[in-house]
Amino acid sequence: MPSAVKIFINDIVLPAEFFDTACARAICTALPLEARPNEWGDEFYFGVPVNMPLDETATVRLKAGDIGYWPPGPALAIFFGPTPLSSGPDPVPVSEVNLIGRITGDAALLRGCRGAKSIRLENA
Repeated sequence: MPSAVKIFINDIVLPAEFFDTACARAICTALPLEARPNEWGDEFYFGVPVNMPLDETATVRLKAGDIGYWPPGPALAIFFGPTPLSSGPDPVPVSEVNLIGRITGDAALLRGCRGAKSIRLENA
């Protein structure tokens, strides 16, 4: 069963869900998390205190609103549109990520949050 999560950035609160996978559960256990987000195209990413390998969800095929875990970081990546590797509207990560969740609200709102000093994720 998915776990409800809230993402706080600037004045926006976005609902999200983390899937029922070992990687997603490990990140949920680490919540709340707060960090200064890095930007890569329409992607926010930031380090997390979780070390997991790639799993059965590992992919480079994503949609706006997807949330991934990137083991080399280790980092959480929130995709809201094209990245520098994209050739169309879908985000493409620099390498495979575990697909751990999805924004259930309007991910496009994150475009207005560029330059944010902080992003916070917590269990809903």
